[in-house]
Amino acid sequence: MTSAASSPIEFYFDFSSPYGYLAARIIDAEAAEHGRKVTWRPFLLGAVMKQTKAEPLLTIPIKGDYARHDLARAARYYDIPFVVPPQFPFASIAACRAFYWLNGTDPAKARDFALFLYERAFLAGKDISKPDSVLEAASDAGLDAAAMASALQDPAIKELLKAEVDKAIKKGVFGSPFFLVDGEPFWGHDRIAEVREWLRKGGW
Repeated sequence: MTSAASSPIEFYFDFSSPYGYLAARIIDAEAAEHGRKVTWRPFLLGAVMKQTKAEPLLTIPIKGDYARHDLARAARYYDIPFVVPPQFPFASIAACRAFYWLNGTDPAKARDFALFLYERAFLAGKDISKPDSVLEAASDAGLDAAAMASALQDPAIKELLKAEVDKAIKKGVFGSPFFLVDGEPFWGHDRIAEVREWLRKGGW
C-alpha cells in the first residue's frame, strides 16, 4: 500500500490555463525534491465553470487586466518564457483526449506530450485547440499522428475524458492548476510554495 508520505501529487490542469502552464513547468521538480511523483490529470475547466457559474479569467473586466499583468510577473519570477496565444481562451478537448490515449499505455509519454502542447501554446503562441493542430503537434513530437487521429474519435476515449472530468468535480477541483497532496487541496500556481511546505513538514 502506498503511504501518504510517498503518494503521488495529483496535478489537475486545463490546457487553456496559462497558470496551469506555469505550474506544469515546475511541479515535477518540486515533487522530486521531496521524493514524490506527480500524476498529471488534464480536465475540461469549461465543464466546471458551468457548475460554478464562472468565466474565463482573462475575459473578465478589470480582473482580466490584472491577471495579464500577474501572469507576466509570475513568468518572470519563475524565469519561464510566456506569451498569451492569439486565440485565447481556446478549446482543449482534443488535447485532453490525446493525453488520455497516450496515458493508457505510457504515462511518461503522455506527460511529455502535455508539456509539449503547453509550450506550443504558451511559449510558441501556436494553436492547439483543434484536432488537426494537436495531430500536427504529435507529428512534430515524433508520435504516431495517424493512430492518434483514430483515438481522438474513439468513443472509449471520449467517455474516459468525461469520466475524468466527473471525478475531478467530485474531488472538488474547480480551477487550474489544482493540486491534491495527501488529499489536501491547493488551488493556483502560487500555492506551490504551500505545497512545498506541506511536503517538507509532512502536513500541518
